[in-house]
Amino acid sequence: MARAIAFGAAGARAVRIATARERAAPALNAGSAGGGVRTLLRMEGLAVLALATAAYAQFGAGWGWFALLFLLPDLSFLAYLAGPRVGAAAYNAAHSYVLPVMLLAMGVLGTAPAVLAVALVWFAHIGFDRALGYGLKYASGFRQTHLGPIGRADPW
Repeated sequence: MARAIAFGAAGARAVRIATARERAAPALNAGSAGGGVRTLLRMEGLAVLALATAAYAQFGAGWGWFALLFLLPDLSFLAYLAGPRVGAAAYNAAHSYVLPVMLLAMGVLGTAPAVLAVALVWFAHIGFDRALGYGLKYASGFRQTHLGPIGRADPW
């Protein structure tokens, strides 16, 4: 628990002493989720992972393809070699639901089972990342996400 110490006669000044947990955890970016909202978003990611994996089991092309495609979106990390702004844009493009939803629609409406399978694996990957707390990135740095900061000091 934080404590405040007041001292000085003229214009009493207060000094706040942070707790160990506050000192260890990086501050949330404006727009980052925290507390119960963050927990709910991570549970949502887990649900997406489970549903996409179950759907892939029904409509997929085999577990070898699943394993091969599962980490493919993480190749977007390579864009960080061009800087944090480019890296965040590439990571977010590969880790938002927009492109897999389009693939899913193409797979279902165009009766293309391979496209459907790729979309389901992509959904599973995004759900897995979100369940672990890896959200969409801010251009300020890789550790700053919409689910809050990630890394060693992550209090979750």
